[in-house]
Amino acid sequence: MEKRGEGALAGIRVIELAHIMAGPVCGLMLADLGAEVIKVERAPAGDDTRRSVPPEIGGESAAYMMMNRSKRGIVLDLKREKGREVLLRMLDAADVVIENFRKGTMERLGLGYEEVLKPRNPRLVYCAVSGYGRTGPYADRAGFDLVAQGLSGLMSITGEGPGRPPVKVGAPVTDITAGILAALGVCSALVQRQRTGEGQMVDTSLLEAGITHTYWHSAIAFATGISPGPMGSAHPLNAPYQAFPTRDGWINIGAANQANWLRLLEALGAEELARDPRFAENRDRMEHREELEAALAPYFATRTTAEWLAVFDAVGLPAGPVLSITEMHDHPQVVARRMVTEVSHGRLGPIRTLGCPIKLSAAPTGPRRGAPLLGEHTRELLAEYGYSDAEIAALLAEGVAIAAERPAHRTGRHPLDPTSHDNTTRSG
Repeated sequence: MEKRGEGALAGIRVIELAHIMAGPVCGLMLADLGAEVIKVERAPAGDDTRRSVPPEIGGESAAYMMMNRSKRGIVLDLKREKGREVLLRMLDAADVVIENFRKGTMERLGLGYEEVLKPRNPRLVYCAVSGYGRTGPYADRAGFDLVAQGLSGLMSITGEGPGRPPVKVGAPVTDITAGILAALGVCSALVQRQRTGEGQMVDTSLLEAGITHTYWHSAIAFATGISPGPMGSAHPLNAPYQAFPTRDGWINIGAANQANWLRLLEALGAEELARDPRFAENRDRMEHREELEAALAPYFATRTTAEWLAVFDAVGLPAGPVLSITEMHDHPQVVARRMVTEVSHGRLGPIRTLGCPIKLSAAPTGPRRGAPLLGEHTRELLAEYGYSDAEIAALLAEGVAIAAERPAHRTGRHPLDPTSHDNTTRSG
């Protein structure tokens, strides 16, 4: 059933001062849930992601367009007093502000939370996403996903085995997870504000985001005093739970309990392995995991991935293919869940983007418009905040604010245009 109407966070106004990825992920998640997110970019060139390496789509950064859909954009020079005055007017009426600057940057701009913003707007939820958090000996350091993956222990458990070079998770997982954690913190602070009437600071980091991905491995280390190492696609607690090569690719098998183990052997035609004492129980299989892998591999090599998937699906065994990114985009389950959708970009018209991973039964979720052109909404936002036409013209002439050179190009009302309700995520 298609859901129409306002998103769950409708009426919440978010000012995003963030750039690159972690902070913009937070804004993206809140926007997908219905919040009005206004992205404030620095003059004159905007978010650094606009100048990311190719690929581009029609001259626009593909990375920028992915991270900033559903947001309106304004460009301000915050190093100038008039630019800060504009931002303060915006923050006085805001519910949330997101920033991922180095510690002390906001204070140097005269925009510190405790000293300035909280006294002016006690209801403001201030979200700070940083490399290492706002306390501790690393609080002043700049943060990067690669460095956070190493410090959090993730790179010590990623890869093919002992003696191999360290490997990071392919995705910038600490950036993305920090943004999601920040959005969770913002929503929690907004719920508490309903009870108390007061905002608060939300503080999370790339380091802590990485650490949250070590729940299993930290549990093992706490129990044994030994740090687990990389295991390729295998699992530190259950076997067989890993990828195996087939005749034409790879397949993931989730035979993580005794019932699925026996089901796997029957499907493979390898019932004799059930009588092998090395593989009798999960504890035995974990102790002899390399031997188990060697015993199972020849069976998987006899058929294609698709053939094995048909066999395993028929008996209810958890399994799945190892897909490329483009193959994933076309998978029927991904399509059914609207995890690939379209938005209307101001200059390019309809473009593809990823959908929202959260579905609500009583409210729409998902992207509503494409990412803003540089300064696309500067004029209309300044007008909304009470600036006259003459004042707007002066701010633009002085370089305090920057507006798009020409109005956004519209090619008619696209079915996923933000003025239509048809762009909402449907219930799965």
